Amino acid sequence: MMNYMSQVWNALRATFQNYFSFYNIKEIVGLAGFDLASIAHLEQRAGGGASKGQLMTGVDRGLRALDEESFNHFIAIVAEEVLRRRPDSRETLDDNLSRLGWALAGNAVIPIKVFDTSIFPELPSESQHDLTKAAQRLRDGDLSGAISSACGALDAATSAIYSSAGLGDPTKASFQERCKRSLEATGVVPKMEQQLRELGWLSHEITPFRKNFEGAMNQGAYVMQTLRSNMGDVHGSKAILKSLVFDCLKWAELILRALKEVQ
Repeated sequence: MMNYMSQVWNALRATFQNYFSFYNIKEIVGLAGFDLASIAHLEQRAGGGASKGQLMTGVDRGLRALDEESFNHFIAIVAEEVLRRRPDSRETLDDNLSRLGWALAGNAVIPIKVFDTSIFPELPSESQHDLTKAAQRLRDGDLSGAISSACGALDAATSAIYSSAGLGDPTKASFQERCKRSLEATGVVPKMEQQLRELGWLSHEITPFRKNFEGAMNQGAYVMQTLRSNMGDVHGSKAILKSLVFDCLKWAELILRALKEVQ
């Protein structure tokens, strides 16, 4: 098992054991693809039988035989089932995960170092699913998929703006152009300029700041566009630099935050 996902299991395991009965635990791990035959001898009987602790130890042993992909799938399904069946366990699970550097986004478990999930309400709602998926894919080593999902988050946001602002067909514009026109249509820069004036900024301070902010957003969109073109190959046939994938996700967050601020 991968060390980082073992950490997630450690946090999930404690919540899982405390909130579910012996047979619920068996049912959920079975749904998650666990080999129930390996723990078939563990039964809970009146006046004796196996304890929940012994059952969880049996699950731990069985998980050691899983490959990375199967283990990641197991973690994802168990987390979803725990939160679906016992939504009251969310706070406890979130606390356990946060101590180990992980967090919940919806029913997905993602590393805190990728996103602070508290910022999600500040982003366009139509983009949150794809951005969560991008973080999950980065976590799971699907680097090209992470790029595609990060760009997809901006596709969703800019499509909504194109529609509401009557900008035409967004599919006929490049990714960079879509981002640039969407920022212009939402008026984020003039609004920001006004807010800076209210804070006491002078014109000679605002003008270069505005120019560089617009340039940064445009260049970030170009970076994402280029990464999508050259590293977003879903077949995994192109070389990918993980550091650039992380940058792609952060650019997506920055641009989406700018778009949301004025919606």
